Amino acid sequence: MGSVPADSTVTKTVWQYSQPLPEETMTFLRGIAADCCKVKNHVYRKYSGVKNVNNLTPVYNILNEMRRCGLREQLNLPAVYYELAIADAVTNIKCSWGTVRNKISECITANENLSDSDRIYLRTVLKMNGVYAAVLNHREYEMPRNAVGLDIDVKRLNNLLCRLTRRYLTQPQTDHADSFRISPNGYSYKDGAMRIVCRIPRKRIAIPMKDRRMFDRQLQVQIRQNDVVLAVPVETKVRKHQDYTNTIYVYIGSRDLFTLSNGHIYGEALEELTDPETERLARKNRERRKMYTVYLQSAEEGDARKAGIIEANNLGKSKYDRQKEKERVRTTTFINTEINRMIRVEKPARIVITRPVTKNKTKIYAKAANRKQARNFSSYIRERLAYKCRIHSIELAVISSRHTGAICSACGAEGKRQGKLFECDSCGLRTTIALNSAANIQKEYLASSQCTGAALRKNTEPSQTG
Repeated sequence: MGSVPADSTVTKTVWQYSQPLPEETMTFLRGIAADCCKVKNHVYRKYSGVKNVNNLTPVYNILNEMRRCGLREQLNLPAVYYELAIADAVTNIKCSWGTVRNKISECITANENLSDSDRIYLRTVLKMNGVYAAVLNHREYEMPRNAVGLDIDVKRLNNLLCRLTRRYLTQPQTDHADSFRISPNGYSYKDGAMRIVCRIPRKRIAIPMKDRRMFDRQLQVQIRQNDVVLAVPVETKVRKHQDYTNTIYVYIGSRDLFTLSNGHIYGEALEELTDPETERLARKNRERRKMYTVYLQSAEEGDARKAGIIEANNLGKSKYDRQKEKERVRTTTFINTEINRMIRVEKPARIVITRPVTKNKTKIYAKAANRKQARNFSSYIRERLAYKCRIHSIELAVISSRHTGAICSACGAEGKRQGKLFECDSCGLRTTIALNSAANIQKEYLASSQCTGAALRKNTEPSQTG
């Protein structure tokens, strides 16, 4: 059972929008974003291999090397953009290595041919960056203290680590040239406009903003069709509510957003908001695939006129992306509104939820189910709920989902789930799956809390001597 503690401050992202910009300014911004993309790909090619796994920290070493390599002068890219692009690329490489380690750890757990001593050695090496790098580069290293004295075949295990690393390690790459970061010394304000550094020394490009807010931190510049949006991280103080004293037990669903063990439901009919858009995208993608096939056939047959018409009128993504983003914003606004309403009405000091359930990889799902899974907002819901809990000083307790789904909350017998209904033949309970699961979450949490409390009392009792 884990919890998310409340901090004194929390970082949130605020958005600032520019006025419509002239094409000359948009061309400059797109050029900066494209050059930042080139810098990132250069860093990926040079530093994402096994030879540099131990050289990613601190990032200043890579920055110093990149300052001397001549790429910035070749691109004529100001340092305020160049160095942040390098830092972003190094961060992405670190994340890639973290993913590799997680996948290898899963393979270690699943491999039945490994002994307990083998697993101890492999997991120890994965945690020690220097040793892991030495193994991958076939260099000498000092045996980790946890592995000294283990009955293991070190050469066989090292070869296994190298094979698994080669299997899962990929070189990051980006072709998204629609955003870049800028450091505080790269912009200033004058006459209601943000003025950013351009390629010509001592000259700045003016970007008129829709409001007069001014910032002094790193900004993310998102480029749109004829304007830009600034993503600004700001610190905000958490709110403490004296009247927030309740504990609520929440089932996070796909049909309804939240179902509480007290019977209250928030975000009803979430699926009525998400399912039509999922089906619309599926239908639209089928049509686009057909047109793309015709386009390829026309190009192969030498019918350039027909291929050009299809490319100009059917294969563009501006309208597609605009409609998709509009529906996404509509759904996320609905989710945030309902989270706020639940917190305002229920006044919780603690919210109890379950960990997300992993999808069964051995089961073959229908195409419609897979489409819904692909557009599932579950991770976004959990992320926003955790954020709102930090904002309002609410404890978010997370427990295992075991025994919260198929078990009857009234008698503990296994029940039947049909559609959204739950039925128990043993005691006759008839309710929804969501409400039954919320009640089980409450039972599991209270039971685990009692066990923890009993163990604490036992440890703190004075010893009795005869």
